[in-house]
Amino acid sequence: MELLAEPLAYGFMQRAFVVSLVAAVVCGVLSCWLVLIGWSLMGDAVSHAVLPGVVLAYLLGAPFAVGALVFGLLAVGLIGVVRDRSVLREDAAIGVVFTVLFALGLVLVSVVPSQTDLNHILFGNLLGVSTADLVQVLALGALTLAVLVLKRRDLTLYAFDPTHAQAIGLSPRRLGAMLLALLALTVVVALQAVGVVLVVAMLIVPGATARLLTDRISRMLVIAPALAAACAVAGIYASYYLDTASGPMVVLAQGTAFAVAYLLAPRAGLLRRRPPAPARVA
Repeated sequence: MELLAEPLAYGFMQRAFVVSLVAAVVCGVLSCWLVLIGWSLMGDAVSHAVLPGVVLAYLLGAPFAVGALVFGLLAVGLIGVVRDRSVLREDAAIGVVFTVLFALGLVLVSVVPSQTDLNHILFGNLLGVSTADLVQVLALGALTLAVLVLKRRDLTLYAFDPTHAQAIGLSPRRLGAMLLALLALTVVVALQAVGVVLVVAMLIVPGATARLLTDRISRMLVIAPALAAACAVAGIYASYYLDTASGPMVVLAQGTAFAVAYLLAPRAGLLRRRPPAPARVA
């Protein structure tokens, strides 16, 4: 009990636990749809494309979240324009947009005079989260999670059968746009925890792990956030006692959980030698 209680005696550790748990739960829920739709690369693109927005927000004295959200939505829009108005496929459009924006962010980080170490944007600064950052993460996380929960049936139908969704009066284009906007918001939430480079892991690994453990979306939406939250707590405790970076330890904990599931999952585990069944809605 003393080992568990000792880190909680510090205010910065308490804020780190709260931020990481919120980010893990939101990312875990969203990751289920990203994995099922096949938008893993889109998550990677948005998470890297927010970097120049964060740096510009610092220059203007605005909250980092504002700049990150603007450039996240800008990246989504640019990818859509390049995809729809050229002969390039979506993966090529994503690769062009996110690498260029990420490179722009790296250039801005290198040339902007700053009393703040902007490198923590790249790799996270979980132990340096302020009270204002905590409030921001809680607000954005609650908003994103509420929309995901309220629209879960529509998003699930969109993931499995967009044609049927359109036939019953839903707009696949609007649902896709909403999911991309929620992706941008989620990136802003997770940015405080693990930084730009590792955000994509939190957006993909929980959903991928849950998919190995079950073929039902309803169970995935429970397993993924629960597993992500457990890994967040384990990663922070490990970083405290091993004196390592907190954000990367959270991602390593998720990677360990994925490896265990990959090997030992009841149906899809490598050692079980049984292919995973097709995902089902209920």
